[in-house]
Amino acid sequence: MAVHNWRFFRSGGMDQVQLTTGADLMALDQLDQKLWLALACPTKGIEFDQRTLELIDLDKDGRVRASELIKAVKWAGSVLRDVEQLAIGGDNLPLSAITESSDEGQLLLKTAQAMLSALGKPDSATISIAESVDATAAFDKQPRNGDGVVPAASCKDGESATVIGEILSCTAEPAMDRMGEPGVTAEITTAFFAEVDAYLAWRDAGKSAAVRAMGENSEAAYAAFSAVRAKVDDFFARSRVAAYDPRALETINREQTEYLAIAAKDLHISADEIEQFPLSRVTGKTVLPLVEGVNPAWSDEVNTLISNVIVPVLGERSELTAEEWTQVRGKFTAYEAWLGAKAGARVEALGEERLRALVAEGWQAKIGELIELDAAEADKAAAILNVERLVRYRRDLMRLANNFVAFRDFYSRTRPGIFQVGTLYMDQRACDLCVDVTDAARHATMAPHSQAYLMYCDLKNAAGEKRTIAAAMTDGDVDNLMVGRNGLFYDRDGKDWDATIVKIVDNPVSVRQAFWSPYKKLLRMIEDQITKRAQAADAASDAKLTKAAASTDSAVDGKVEPAPAVPKKLDIGIVAALGVAVGGITAALGMLLQAFFGLGIWMPLGVLGIILIISGPSMAIAWLKLRQRNLGPLLDANGWTINATARVNVPLGKSLTDVAALPKGASRDMVDPFAEKKKPWPVYALAALLLVASVGWYIGQLDAYLPMKARSTVVLGDSAPANFGKTEEKPADADGKAAEAEEVVAAAEEK
Repeated sequence: MAVHNWRFFRSGGMDQVQLTTGADLMALDQLDQKLWLALACPTKGIEFDQRTLELIDLDKDGRVRASELIKAVKWAGSVLRDVEQLAIGGDNLPLSAITESSDEGQLLLKTAQAMLSALGKPDSATISIAESVDATAAFDKQPRNGDGVVPAASCKDGESATVIGEILSCTAEPAMDRMGEPGVTAEITTAFFAEVDAYLAWRDAGKSAAVRAMGENSEAAYAAFSAVRAKVDDFFARSRVAAYDPRALETINREQTEYLAIAAKDLHISADEIEQFPLSRVTGKTVLPLVEGVNPAWSDEVNTLISNVIVPVLGERSELTAEEWTQVRGKFTAYEAWLGAKAGARVEALGEERLRALVAEGWQAKIGELIELDAAEADKAAAILNVERLVRYRRDLMRLANNFVAFRDFYSRTRPGIFQVGTLYMDQRACDLCVDVTDAARHATMAPHSQAYLMYCDLKNAAGEKRTIAAAMTDGDVDNLMVGRNGLFYDRDGKDWDATIVKIVDNPVSVRQAFWSPYKKLLRMIEDQITKRAQAADAASDAKLTKAAASTDSAVDGKVEPAPAVPKKLDIGIVAALGVAVGGITAALGMLLQAFFGLGIWMPLGVLGIILIISGPSMAIAWLKLRQRNLGPLLDANGWTINATARVNVPLGKSLTDVAALPKGASRDMVDPFAEKKKPWPVYALAALLLVASVGWYIGQLDAYLPMKARSTVVLGDSAPANFGKTEEKPADADGKAAEAEEVVAAAEEK
């Protein structure tokens, strides 16, 4: 096998294979799959022809894998004269492009010609996707369409249709014909008649003398026996307990209070309360009265038992002993075992007579013949399907490979990738990176790993349809984005949907946004504090007004409110502490300014350093996260198998989110009648500069740059901060110094 020479292109910070020719597609099996950008994709939730994906998905698991894509390419190349037809694409396949060098190619060509003839286009030199779909639909509507499923509607005679209908009525999951009608298959028919045989065999077993101990009346006798069996067993059980301990009689026969409760109502013989009482009053003897003393709610059932069971088995009886009841029960042991072995219950509704007729008339073989006749068209159906497959593969395989093996459409920005489902318009921006959310729970787990700012939006259109998307905001700022914000979404077909943000995954959008982020947070904190204080003051004011009103009402009523407590005078210690705190803050501020002005000509760098201290950390974090922004987790959450780090770097991110801008050549009228009054910012800046310069001159930081007469140390003399601690000390002899030291020690001791 000749080694294929691959070409790669660099985009998104990674190398991706470039697929442009049919030869490139045919050599996909030679490309190391470690170089594939994706190894699997779902058949739903992406903007690609779903029918083509279903044809490629050979195992019908809802996913197209790398191996299935390779098989599709290989098959299409094997039935075309020139594999470059896969690179040409288009909706119309020339019949001359189908090879005649193989049996399969010849069959495809003949089938395509037959399909065109069936559509009334025998002279057409091409077959389109629409024509292949129409021809396939026409073939599927035929009674025999090769799928091995026979619906009742496809039968020419009514008797066959009736039998198929009866089979389907006993089938939990009928097969669906290509026409969309329920029908029978060989498996369904075999299972049905197996049920029929089992049911009839069971019915035959029930006709033996051992089972039908009561003869022709066995069914009625067993029904009468079953109706009172539990009550008779209950009576004898109570009787045995009473025989063991007579003290239990009153409890076993139910409390008198229960009878009183029933007597207080309108009494009905069939009342539930009476039914729950014993079949007859328990006396301690294990004998059941059958004529007198029977619970009136059960009298009819007992009479039926006597006529259908007791008399035929025991003869005339006015009472029944426990031993005789055991004898009666033994008569139905075999019958109960037969009932427990019942088989073929699903076909019982058709009746024994009808089931025996179906078997006798050989309907299993007849239906089997109909299924075989339908299945005989399977090769023709497969050929028709393969024509449609080839037409679709020629159009779609190249584009699918360029959105699967590589993300060429997405990274070239010439057209949206197949995973991009539309554009979200919100906050004067258009977000192109929008993906369907097919599994919200998985998205919640995977989304944070994308390092992208994501907005999860619920969509709803005028027809009432609903869906959910995740949109990535990759440029601008996010100050006005919040849960509940509304926008408008346009899908790939141009249809509009109302969009509402329901969840936000917060990540940096740009380094510029990260630079201003600390200052915005500080401003928000200050605004929050001011708002809280204003609310507290407002609440205090309301409380005072309420109290004043209450005092007025009390005065009117003659009540005298106690005088308010005299506020405690400010403690001198608190004043001292406040003084120390203010002094410390002032000293710290002075040291800070002194250090700042001590930089001299390097003061601008000091300003830059302060800015970096404030904004540097958030900018560094944003820089790192923006370079980790990854499309993979978003697609993995939708069923893709992403095989590489599909990065979304800063330049690509800017192209994925368009910020509002005036169109080129547009004119703008700058006169705004409602514009806010401009503030004299230059004056404020100049005043701030003069203030800083004055402070710098006062503390002596500008003396080195000024003439002698203008320096603060000369103008202010000893009052200048720069001269503090520099006053000349007068000379003193040793004795004087010693005396001075002694005075200091004495003063300290006094203290």
